[in-house]
Amino acid sequence: MTKIVDLTMPIENHFRWTVDRQLRESFNRGSAFQVTWVGWAVHGFTHIDAPRHIDPNGQTTSDISLNQIVGRAAIVDLTSREPNSAITDAHIRSAGAHIDPGDIVLLKTCWDRVASPKRPEFWTTAPYMTRPACEWLLSRQIKAVGYDFPQDYPIRKLLEQEVSPISEFVTHDVLLRNGVIMIEYLCNLYELTAPYTQLYALPLKILDADGAPARVIAVQARA
Repeated sequence: MTKIVDLTMPIENHFRWTVDRQLRESFNRGSAFQVTWVGWAVHGFTHIDAPRHIDPNGQTTSDISLNQIVGRAAIVDLTSREPNSAITDAHIRSAGAHIDPGDIVLLKTCWDRVASPKRPEFWTTAPYMTRPACEWLLSRQIKAVGYDFPQDYPIRKLLEQEVSPISEFVTHDVLLRNGVIMIEYLCNLYELTAPYTQLYALPLKILDADGAPARVIAVQARA
């Protein structure tokens, strides 16, 4: 028996991202079919980042193999981190000793249980990654990393339309720039209690893009 856990945020009206949703065809207007049209930025809600997001010569979504975003995921439990606290290399090293080369890593803070992603507090008071923590993860030769919190400190500044230098977006600058695919804005990681899970991060097949919306699920064997 297996358990499937949906790690994906719903796509709905959100104060950070505008979702243009329309009924292009409607029964009320005499159409034979109902047809919904939607549009939003590919970096909104649960999504993957391709290296092209920050590197003009980086891989695009067309270059990313499903093997890079599907496979065994090591779950790194960081739920002890306090609001507005830095996640250091010591924290990652202690909680992530079971990470092997080629793993996907899921950084689990359960931040969506502390604050709702629909509220500014989720974005402005979260723990955040440090450059040494990212460098340690990179040294483990992982293929992808997922977060259930806004992992770079400057993300909170974006709410005030303040854009920091790319070097301060440390997960992007260290990991994504070096080919580690990023899976951002996950939820429900509290349901993952074992050290590992099988992860499927399946982006929409948008060609030559810097990112893509994704449906992300974990498949676990039941105890």
